[in-house]
Amino acid sequence: MKTLMSGNEAIARGAWEAGVRFASAYPGTPSTEILENMARYPKVQSRWSVNEKTALESALGASLGGVRTLCAMKHVGLNVAADPLFSSSYTGVSAGLVIVTADDPGCHSSQNEQDNRYYARAAKLPLLEPSDSQEALDFAKRAFALSEEYDTPVLLRVTTRIAHGKSPVAVGIRAEATAPNYERTLAKRVLVPAVARPRHTAVEERLVRLQTYAESSPMNRIEWGSRRLGVITSGVAYQYAREVLGDAASYLKLGMAFPFPEALARNFIAQVEQVIVIEELDPFLEEAVRSLGTVVKRPIEGKSLIPRLGELDSRTVALALAPVLAAASDSTGAATGALALGHDYAAVPDPDDQVTGRPPMFCAGCPHRGVFCELARLPVMVSGDIGCYTLGALPPFSAMDTCIDMGASIAAGLGFQTALDILGPDKPTRTIAVIGDSTFFHSGMTGLLDAVYNDIGLITIILDNRITAMTGHQENPGSGFTLSGSPAREAQLADVARALGIEMVRTVDPFNLSEVREAIEAAMSNPGPSVIIARGPCALLKRLQVKRPAYAVDQETCRKCRACLRAACPALYVEDGNVQIDADVCLGCGVCSQVCQFDSIRPIRAAEDGEM
Repeated sequence: MKTLMSGNEAIARGAWEAGVRFASAYPGTPSTEILENMARYPKVQSRWSVNEKTALESALGASLGGVRTLCAMKHVGLNVAADPLFSSSYTGVSAGLVIVTADDPGCHSSQNEQDNRYYARAAKLPLLEPSDSQEALDFAKRAFALSEEYDTPVLLRVTTRIAHGKSPVAVGIRAEATAPNYERTLAKRVLVPAVARPRHTAVEERLVRLQTYAESSPMNRIEWGSRRLGVITSGVAYQYAREVLGDAASYLKLGMAFPFPEALARNFIAQVEQVIVIEELDPFLEEAVRSLGTVVKRPIEGKSLIPRLGELDSRTVALALAPVLAAASDSTGAATGALALGHDYAAVPDPDDQVTGRPPMFCAGCPHRGVFCELARLPVMVSGDIGCYTLGALPPFSAMDTCIDMGASIAAGLGFQTALDILGPDKPTRTIAVIGDSTFFHSGMTGLLDAVYNDIGLITIILDNRITAMTGHQENPGSGFTLSGSPAREAQLADVARALGIEMVRTVDPFNLSEVREAIEAAMSNPGPSVIIARGPCALLKRLQVKRPAYAVDQETCRKCRACLRAACPALYVEDGNVQIDADVCLGCGVCSQVCQFDSIRPIRAAEDGEM
């Protein structure tokens, strides 16, 4: 019996079937649902970690302690975890350790399109790439066995379409893994230089053995069709290639993309007339094919045809291959590939051209809105961060100068403020760093300590919406709950800031604009570092929602200046020249009424029966 599963659901299921007993992660799209699904299974301790580095370090510790462990993160999260990633290659494992990296071609929810396959090459770790949900489950299970057999962490890479796309999956039952006996192994796990040097030798020897395994691994296979064209591919790109070319090509499908199976590739290439490497983002596989050198006496195409920017789809692949397919048709007199299949992709409109654009904006009742209404008024530099509040960079607020990476707002803000101090009074005199509560716990605390240590007059506004909102309401140390929903000790942001040495700490209601304004003015008059905590729950966080009456515009007193539209609330709209408020959307935060200078926006009084 099969069930429909996303790739993330299938990875969690495969890990559970493999006997995993510990799982750790930091939420980040497109990887978030892996841990959320792991938490539903019995016999597994699943935890949100403060950041990806601590997630991987705890996962490695659990592995060395004797339990099979899964660690998941999005692609940029692996940058945060890179230090333990490289060291884990040297220490090896005890019980199996699988690290999931979920890459995001197309930047659907990320600040870059990095290709994390290169981490496998750099850290010398085996790399598995499933092409559908069934393989996501199967490869996850196989990865734990591979990890233990070769004494190595295994990198399991998915992309957005595999992580979130659904396909049929045949599930199995859980097989409990036998915990190895713990042995203290100084010469393997304590990476002082005298240990690390011989461990590097062991890593290189392991890579040779993994190379041999890759040549015959069932995860790598040849699918024969027409031998006029050979396609080398992996991951979701395999699905697009099959859809476009069908049996008009033969395929070397790589489920284990590193170490690259050189002998298998040579055998495949020798039996086809032309080779095209189809892959998303960088030419990772193409570089491996070209490294085979003069042994390969076939024309090879890759990024000369296939885009290296953005994610692929069937239409993109078909249009990219059209010149090659047309040439093949001309030379043989018979259509091949997409032409033979009768698909006219060029005649299909680009979906991006068919959708009316709508700018993203804060939700109605979002606690971030009031803070950015005030920041937009000030001649300051605003150092932003990763979260819903990055929308404050967009019009009509336009109140953010940078957004670099998780936690960078404070550290980059230190640099901003230092530059302003050097350049003098002809520039904006203050920098304000804006960071969310979860992001502050993730990697903002060290930057704040740096501000104290160096006595930099940076103003930090922590937007405490009581949850990790952008990735779908995951708990964090300040929310009061764990991944499983159990009550947890709630970290107090004000106490943390004071413990780091901040003397001026203010907590404000972000829906009260005058309170926010006064706190910022007080901080700007303070020469030292200061922290403002704007504490208001996410409008979508039901457990903390406060029922307020909706607002309405008094059309008799409204001057039609439309200043209220600068609040950028989706409840506001214009009809027949008049600003209106949709009472079904309005959550009664009152920010628009405070922006209005003519008292024309007032709450609708609730009737005694509770109806508006």
